[in-house]
Amino acid sequence: MGRKLRSVANLTRNDGEEFLKLAPEIPIQTEIKTYPLSLANEALDDLRNGRLQGAAVLVMDKNQTAF
Repeated sequence: MGRKLRSVANLTRNDGEEFLKLAPEIPIQTEIKTYPLSLANEALDDLRNGRLQGAAVLVMDKNQTAF
């Protein structure tokens, strides 16, 4: 199974700047679900099967070290 990269919007820098000016005036609600790094495969499975709304974030344990 290959990986797919999808763009949700084609915005210019100017579009982003205009949006950020409006952002405080509109009720933006973000949703994230965190997974410990050890459950990365579960996060991918949830993503593939549509069980996520928003973003999945992998979190390293305090005892883990970066590469």
